[in-house]
Amino acid sequence: MSKLRAERLYKVFGRRPDEAVARLEGGTDREELRAQGTTAAVIDASFDVEAGQIFVVMGLSGSGKSTLLRMLNGLLEPTAGSVHFDGRDLTGLDPRDLRRVRSHEISMVFQHFALFPHRSVLENAAYGLEVQGIPRAERIKRATEALELVGLGGWERSWPDELSGGMQQRVGLARALATDADLLLMDESFSALDPLIRRDMQDQLLQLQKRLKKTIVFITHDLNEAMRLGDRIAVMRDGRIVQIGSAEDILVTPANDYVASFTQDVDRSRVLTAGAIMTEPAEVLGTTTDDGTELRTERDVLTAAPATVTADTPIIELFTPCSRSGVAVAVTDDDGSLIGVVSRARLLAVLGEPDGGPEDTRPDGTGPEGPERPGTPEGKVISGA
Repeated sequence: MSKLRAERLYKVFGRRPDEAVARLEGGTDREELRAQGTTAAVIDASFDVEAGQIFVVMGLSGSGKSTLLRMLNGLLEPTAGSVHFDGRDLTGLDPRDLRRVRSHEISMVFQHFALFPHRSVLENAAYGLEVQGIPRAERIKRATEALELVGLGGWERSWPDELSGGMQQRVGLARALATDADLLLMDESFSALDPLIRRDMQDQLLQLQKRLKKTIVFITHDLNEAMRLGDRIAVMRDGRIVQIGSAEDILVTPANDYVASFTQDVDRSRVLTAGAIMTEPAEVLGTTTDDGTELRTERDVLTAAPATVTADTPIIELFTPCSRSGVAVAVTDDDGSLIGVVSRARLLAVLGEPDGGPEDTRPDGTGPEGPERPGTPEGKVISGA
């Protein structure tokens, strides 16, 4: 069972929202409703988030992503559809039970820090625990531990205006972590920060995630941030989710021109991985190395390879070994078994094809020979969502 599930969510502002949902389901255009004074902020949004996953919702301003986020914890009531968290339908809870879920099980980190200027750093970090009714000694202990986690140990007695923007955002993150909530909702949490501080906060979040394994829904308008943080990414446009997939899915097989326009300036070498572009080991069997050695077995390939990498290695790390040797780089699994190879020609071909690589992959994720991309090993098919 998914940790979080959104099923056919709609949010309409204005007159007769239920009627507007019916019209949208019948094919009425969003702009037509807007001309009549009704705003369809979110239209038929469905997705699942697994436990321990960072699920990123990306889109431009006005795409509906923040409205969608606020429906996930009941800050906004859906016009239609449902939100299930740990198997419970949050949209069916009474206000008292919903408040309990928000205070104990779901935490939110806002864009503009939302710190109380008259409270110390420690008191701000402990605020969520105070709302829960946790005794003072316990909340001080947990807030102190959370501040240590985010690198603010020693700043407990400081005031928010004594901290930099990045440090203030760390306090907001510590406040969310102190409650030990299972689900973190992060609404453009790093977008108000300077670029270098923003990257530091991304690093901090990824490091914390390795340790804490929280389930996170992260809202952003920045594709590079989405691809850096997201295990899965949902791209929104005009209230609708137009594609869901991994960073590689969205970069290599964009669902439409709108998604493709987002990805055109992305550094593919830092997003694509060896597992995404590798070919079958059999393709190099029977070839010879620079010194004339014939590669007869997979063991020969492993021995001759200039480097051995895992499937999740960014392809930027393949440049040096591929430039120094004509032998393909070996890709192995956790047990050290050969699962694929990346040749110099393959690497250059992928980098040289901004629309998805040399296989002429179509926008729907299918290649000229069907749903699997030619040359991609079984289990490594890249498809759109």
